[in-house]
Amino acid sequence: MVEHVFFGGKGGVGKTTIASAYALKCARAGLDTLIVSTDPAHSTSDVFDQTFGDDPRPVEGVGNLRAMEIDPESEVQEHLQETKRALGDQLSAAMVSEIDLQIEMAHRTPGAYEAALLDRFIDVMRETDAECVVFDTSPTGSTLRLLSLPDLLEKWIDRLSYKREKSIDYFEMAAVGKQEPRRVREGDPILARLAKRKERFAFAGEALHTAAFYLVCNPDELSVRETERSLATHREYDLSVEGIIINKRTPEPDDHEEGRGARFLREKVKTERERIEEMHESFEPPIVGDIETRVREIKGDLLKEVAAELDVDA
Repeated sequence: MVEHVFFGGKGGVGKTTIASAYALKCARAGLDTLIVSTDPAHSTSDVFDQTFGDDPRPVEGVGNLRAMEIDPESEVQEHLQETKRALGDQLSAAMVSEIDLQIEMAHRTPGAYEAALLDRFIDVMRETDAECVVFDTSPTGSTLRLLSLPDLLEKWIDRLSYKREKSIDYFEMAAVGKQEPRRVREGDPILARLAKRKERFAFAGEALHTAAFYLVCNPDELSVRETERSLATHREYDLSVEGIIINKRTPEPDDHEEGRGARFLREKVKTERERIEEMHESFEPPIVGDIETRVREIKGDLLKEVAAELDVDA
């Protein structure tokens, strides 16, 4: 069974660093691991000093680890074209031409990004041969909208299928009068497509409800409040958060250090400690990582250090 692990949180908290460190930890433990970036910033390439694309590529110098970066804008366009192709197969050219504008407008509305990304998520989760798939997600709002889609879309598909079945029944009754209606709904291409879509969303819903979710936050008020809201939303969608990872904690200066910089750091450390204590007391999920900020970009040996500091089993 493939393990799916999601890392989420407010923009800028260091999700990519933590997700990459965890993926490295899994790979070094012998698991065939795939890290998938859905964050438009695409920092995974920066972490591993290597360019990644839409298909999984081996991470150089690291056995058992592959990486890919999904471009949300490309996914929206592909989703648009796939919708047009499907309609072209099932409707007349004149009808397709009439609704092309509506399709274009629909893909510019809120939610189109998440719907397209969900389709790509499903493809990755179903087609991968990896033992562990680590998702470095977009900032909190987009990710939570995406995670809420499977249940919503399943219900929507059910409603569309019901309406399609009724329209077929009405069409048959109008065509044959009081005679026994033909059962043309069997083999109907639109019903078949809706059934296929429902099966995909059902798979996604099950995969998400058995996945492991971790939230990354910084020890500052804005990040803590965002994490609180994210936890509430995860509970609303019945998605279990396994743990919280505190990232970018300020190191405390040595006792002998004085001066403006040392005084600033001590005040910052004091404030952060208060936030960390608050998280320990008020958050239900455990704190599974307390990562001190580094002076250099986290990659190479520093990434190994961060991986070792994560209290999350591979």
